[in-house]
Amino acid sequence: MAISVLVVDDSALMRRAIKGILEEAGGFEVHTARNGSDGLDQLDRVRPDVVTLDINMPEMDGLTCLAKIMADHPTPVVMVSSLTEANALVTLEALELGAVDYVAKPGGTVSLNMSDIATEIAGKVRAAAKARIGRAQGLSARIRATAAATPPPRRSAAAQRCDLVLIGSSTGGPALLNELLPRLPATLSAPVVVAQHIPASFTATLARRLDEICALRVHEVDRIMTVRPGAIYLGRGSNDVVVARRTDGLIVKSVPAGAEYRWHPSVDRLVASARRHIAPERLVCALLTGMGDDGAAEMAAVREGGGRTIAEAEETAVVWGMPGELARRGGATEVLPSHAIADQLAEWVR
Repeated sequence: MAISVLVVDDSALMRRAIKGILEEAGGFEVHTARNGSDGLDQLDRVRPDVVTLDINMPEMDGLTCLAKIMADHPTPVVMVSSLTEANALVTLEALELGAVDYVAKPGGTVSLNMSDIATEIAGKVRAAAKARIGRAQGLSARIRATAAATPPPRRSAAAQRCDLVLIGSSTGGPALLNELLPRLPATLSAPVVVAQHIPASFTATLARRLDEICALRVHEVDRIMTVRPGAIYLGRGSNDVVVARRTDGLIVKSVPAGAEYRWHPSVDRLVASARRHIAPERLVCALLTGMGDDGAAEMAAVREGGGRTIAEAEETAVVWGMPGELARRGGATEVLPSHAIADQLAEWVR
């Protein structure tokens, strides 16, 4: 059955471009709306499987429209925005409200080269059609509701020394990081490195927002940085982040995206680089929501070598692709709902 999509954009050119991309990809039935108000009017009639939503629109902007969709017609939403700092901030707010994912227009608000991201648009809309969507406040509300209904996780084996915590996430990740990372205590004895699939223009904004709410300091990895306990290092978007060792200790650095890896920053590349410099039994890893399988093979190797790994559970993952693959490979020491992950990390990394 075709996936029904409602494309909401005030630009007729953009509506035609996105509709054409999806129809050419096949498997989509596409409807269009000229702004947020028009989109809301069509929701009951069209009942789409997915909505693509522009940010800057007259009458009703994308963020207002998204809030109403999540409150009244919970539907997977993919935000479509230009790569400006202001739009990066709004897009992150949209992800916190419950949007599943985002696509960055390559040429500004009205892009003439949408064909450059045709595969990305079609892929993210297909993934969004399978996403788990909650009512009202989006992911944050779902995490709290699940936490209230779920007993606390059992305590694992006694803590062993940990030199580094590695976290990987993709679709649904920014909102989950916004919930998970602030729950890590300032006393955490090992530094944390995060590979979140995201464009470079978004990373600095995400790092600043997280730094404001976390007990640990949050840094964007935009240069060679010595890693220290008490800090979180967020890999720069559209690049890869790797671990290396110098005479004065471990470092992280941003490197050009490796062509052999499909998603960036690559979780597999991050974990592989850490395994070259740190014994697996001194690594702790968590693989969070996201489509595909990035990170699953390398984190499974960590567990096989005596390290400890967490896969986010299916009931809370927006898309149970990456953590599901880790679980299927038998590579997860624990499979935990999102609200329990921070506590388990803190228990392992005292």
